[in-house]
Amino acid sequence: MTTNRRTLLLGSVTGLASGIAMLVALPLATPAQAQDFITVASTTSTENSGLFDHILPLFQEETGIEVRVVAQGTGQALETGRRGDADVVFVHARELEEAFVADGFGVERLDVMYNDFVIVGPGADPAGLEGADDAASAMAAIAEAEAPFASRGDDSGTHVAEMNLWKAAGVAPEGQWYLSTGSGMGATLNTAAQVPAYALTDRATWLSFANRGSLEIVFEGDPVLFNPYGIILVDPERHPHVKAQQGQAFIDWVVSQAGQEAIAGYTIDGEQLFFPLAD
Repeated sequence: MTTNRRTLLLGSVTGLASGIAMLVALPLATPAQAQDFITVASTTSTENSGLFDHILPLFQEETGIEVRVVAQGTGQALETGRRGDADVVFVHARELEEAFVADGFGVERLDVMYNDFVIVGPGADPAGLEGADDAASAMAAIAEAEAPFASRGDDSGTHVAEMNLWKAAGVAPEGQWYLSTGSGMGATLNTAAQVPAYALTDRATWLSFANRGSLEIVFEGDPVLFNPYGIILVDPERHPHVKAQQGQAFIDWVVSQAGQEAIAGYTIDGEQLFFPLAD
């Protein structure tokens, strides 16, 4: 064998050995990298309002953990948690959240923040909601006038709150005036603006919603419109693949002084969208 051929052969063997070493080393790094993010199933209101764009970079900078958000209605978000397709759920329907924990899908529910629901509608207010004594009376007035009402119709926290208001008003909403969108809050508000129609919305999404058209807040302030948000770690005993350590780190940060100050510091046009509620 000539010197040139021997040199080429040795170079090929050396290159092959280096490549094998790199391939062997790569799998060792992958699990560590895979632990650097968690999945949070949350509501369209926290996403549409821009809150996550404000607080998540702060959390990642402090911990190195990336948060990937799946924005759904609360009912769907909790179902995502039940399947084990999220590490944390961050939603706003206390009764459903408590059932999620009681059924063994979540470790513990913690209060995080609150805002309130408001009823928006055409500025002309054809159903006369501004004269209503309470939210149930306002909803009854909409039904009596058969004024168009855009409902999310998606088992979200907002939809649950809406159905509770109809129940309190003694109304089973149906007919051409009742428009069930099956969509998130932003899309439902777009429908309401286009019709125009009344709608129930969380205040944070309303403040961040730009396509209002003729819509205005026509009823607010009833204590029953209080809208608390809770956060829950999906139970790793039920779903062992849940990233419990990283998920708990996110929960601990959200309810800490730093997290609560970050939530309180999120404003639009000088108006605060969410208010701290953690103990």
